[in-house]
Amino acid sequence: MNQRRPPAPPPQLPGFTHLELLGSGGFADVYLYEQELPRRRVAVKVLLPERISASAAQFTAEANVMAMLSTHPAIVTIYQAGVSSDGRPYLVMEYCPRPNLQARYRREPFSVAETLRVGIQVAAAVETAHRAGVLHRDIKPANILVTEYNRPALTDFGIASTSQTVSETTGMSIPWSPPEVFAADPSAGLVQSGARTDVYQLGATIYTLLAGRSPFEIPGQRNGSAELIERISRMPLPAIDRADVPSSLQAVLSRAMAKNPADRHPSAVALARALQKVQIELAHSVTPIDILDDQPDAAEREDDDGGLTRVRGITSITPVDTATRPSATTAQVPGRAVEPAPFDDATVVRGPRVVVPSDASAVDDATIVRAPAHVPQQPGVAPWGPPAAAAVPATPAGPRPKRWPLAVAASVVGVALIGIAAVTIPQLVNADPEPTPTDTTGVISQPQDPTGNDAVPRVSEGTGRISGDDAVFTWKNPEPEEGDVYAWSRVTLDGETKAKRVSDPTVRIPTEGESRVCIDVTLIRKSGQLTDDPVRICTPE
Repeated sequence: MNQRRPPAPPPQLPGFTHLELLGSGGFADVYLYEQELPRRRVAVKVLLPERISASAAQFTAEANVMAMLSTHPAIVTIYQAGVSSDGRPYLVMEYCPRPNLQARYRREPFSVAETLRVGIQVAAAVETAHRAGVLHRDIKPANILVTEYNRPALTDFGIASTSQTVSETTGMSIPWSPPEVFAADPSAGLVQSGARTDVYQLGATIYTLLAGRSPFEIPGQRNGSAELIERISRMPLPAIDRADVPSSLQAVLSRAMAKNPADRHPSAVALARALQKVQIELAHSVTPIDILDDQPDAAEREDDDGGLTRVRGITSITPVDTATRPSATTAQVPGRAVEPAPFDDATVVRGPRVVVPSDASAVDDATIVRAPAHVPQQPGVAPWGPPAAAAVPATPAGPRPKRWPLAVAASVVGVALIGIAAVTIPQLVNADPEPTPTDTTGVISQPQDPTGNDAVPRVSEGTGRISGDDAVFTWKNPEPEEGDVYAWSRVTLDGETKAKRVSDPTVRIPTEGESRVCIDVTLIRKSGQLTDDPVRICTPE
């Protein structure tokens, strides 16, 4: 957004207190407000008075699109939509306080690890929009905000359209737009390319984060609109001048930004999976692909149970129609869906989203828990919420009939342990001191907390090598104790395989024709305590 014109006065909204201006654009102003109930800071996008007659329908369409998609973890949440007392349509949205990706890349280029993570997360959001029949058509760094939990959040669906009615190019940003936008008949080009237009813009955005400039911007030369359009239409994609950017990532971006739409990745999820392959090549943690789909096919749901592409149903929300109901009373959008982690021994859930309940007495405070043990975080990256006192089993977002008995059993065991403690502790307090018995037969030991204060060390000195048709891995236990075991799982493009336990610090598995094999190893104590983050061990290239 820019500051080239004076902003319009902020509207008076019942239940909200204006704090400050966040930015101004060609069609709307965005203000920071504080909502009274529930108390939180929100961003309010308000259509300019002079744009109401020409842009009200587009603004309403944006509200509908964002409300339908904003339960996705990488799309900005919309809380309300309505019309102010002075007749201006507005959207109440999630406030993302961190600098957007444009502000960040202008300071310094992103690391390869963070770029891959962000690219996959945003690609999942774009794929979700496509499956709902919506093309974004203006993907660029400035339209990717960053939440307070350091997650990317796609916003500004103001010029989005359905995949069946692509007919307008007004508003697309030149530096990240594909060549077909500048053809003699751009509408025909957009109809032909369809979702691959968004694939190009997403590839151009990823390129920008790495290069610190838009793809066809040449330092020291003229970079006006005419020059950029000419280069986008005819010039091959320049290589990124960074030693740490692998050729495989350059190849992925070159395909995503191919001049001919038919040569690009066929979908956003295909681009996301190509980025996952680069993560595996670099031995990085593989970022899951979260997709919301009203009708995922059976194969996708089956893959969701064990892989890194997790498909969930879309929650559709219909906001207030600003054309027929000029009121501040609006529909509420539920919080982000909570995802179960696939590692049974340390089930955790993601960072929360604020939920506005219809019955305030029926909802407890949002719970924040630590990152999954099977997805170690990159240095300096905090995509998850802060740690809680203990990890808790997550309630799956979709129907998972096989898991609820485990939750019930866990609850029963927890109640039983509390009862034992209630009976035992008073007796221990009032009893006379006695020598510590050497015979522990019949003594009731206190339950062990797998997330207790005694940190379990990570395995060290991990090595991997290829021996014939097998990959052999070894590691050391830095602080061995009686009863220690190790959980290991093979890392593949489809996700980690089911964890297996071994008592010896060595594993031998078939390479299955792969030149590089990786496993994740977790140390587990006899008490049930385990390493917070697994250690990834790979064979050399």
